[in-house]
Amino acid sequence: MTKPIQTALQPEVEADFLLNGGAPFSLESGATLPQASLRYVVYGKLNAARDNAVLVCHGLSGSARVADWWQEMFLNDHPLDPKTHCIIGINALGSCYGSTGPTSLNPATGTHYGSDFPVISIRDIVRGQAQLMDHLGIHRLRAVIGPSIGGMQALQWAVDFPDRVANCFATGATALSAMGLALNHLQRESIRLDPAWRGGKYALDQQPTGGLSLARGIASCTYKSSELFAERFGRRPNRSGDEDPTRLHAARYDVAGYLDYQGRIFIDRFDANSYIVITRAMDTFDLARGYASEHEALRRITARVLLAGISSDWLFPAADIQSLADRCRRAGVTCNYVEVHSHHGHDAFLAEAESWRPFVEYVTRDPKESFAEDAKYDTELAL
Repeated sequence: MTKPIQTALQPEVEADFLLNGGAPFSLESGATLPQASLRYVVYGKLNAARDNAVLVCHGLSGSARVADWWQEMFLNDHPLDPKTHCIIGINALGSCYGSTGPTSLNPATGTHYGSDFPVISIRDIVRGQAQLMDHLGIHRLRAVIGPSIGGMQALQWAVDFPDRVANCFATGATALSAMGLALNHLQRESIRLDPAWRGGKYALDQQPTGGLSLARGIASCTYKSSELFAERFGRRPNRSGDEDPTRLHAARYDVAGYLDYQGRIFIDRFDANSYIVITRAMDTFDLARGYASEHEALRRITARVLLAGISSDWLFPAADIQSLADRCRRAGVTCNYVEVHSHHGHDAFLAEAESWRPFVEYVTRDPKESFAEDAKYDTELAL
């Protein structure tokens, strides 16, 4: 049965915020952006106590418009309810959906940054978000929620701004393993090896589409699982044409047709330089940086933390997420770990969004609820 098409919820506010009042914004790398702004949206309104704000951080190619990419969380009786919560989405610094990034004009030169855009870190992204929260009059967030690189941001919030986060929920997020670093490297190299790359100085309407498409194809493999590919594609020839891989070099198997399609639809909505900047920010995520050790960093957390692993995720293996949860608990953090059993891989939070409903409910509910409710939710999450 085909699902009915839902119209994405529209935000009450969509605007830009100038960091540092327009003064230069210093980065962890030592570089400085002459001027930087963040695109943000708000669904719902702050209550009188100003304690119902929920920040949702997007994944690698997402945008501030959370209801566009995680629509299931906003449908009737779902946990991100604008009638109850003030939900904020912010496009990450370095992205290409409104916040300052490689496609932005560099005020120092009058041209697009392109590959001159500096290395940014997850901490840089979060510091900018914290400034925006000040502007919105939000001192303490009921929850910071994020998948993948968004989960990295949620964890960085909990460490760097412990007095400003009541609950932290990160799914499929921890420091990348050597395999994750290797795969990100190959994606960036595929972009740089495209003749249209031109050292990252391409015109915005002439970007290296071949390299970016291949990068997205590689990434799509990391977002899925071998079980899902076997079920969906097996060893069948490409379904969209008369292709026989046993007779022609150019003929594709069905899985290759899928990967080519994913790359083709991606190149019209994302920028190659932004892809390089954001994947580098993923690479360099390390909660220990700036502190004596990871243990000392985790000891700063006062939020209640929920970490979710996905059984078939090989980009951020569930065992790595569980290990982070164990280290959090050893540092004195109130931390629960849940593992979602899915064959959708890293993308399960999108493909099976309904499974994430109880987790989002858990971290966004009214803190005035009784300790008995705490026990109830903890029991449910343990199932």
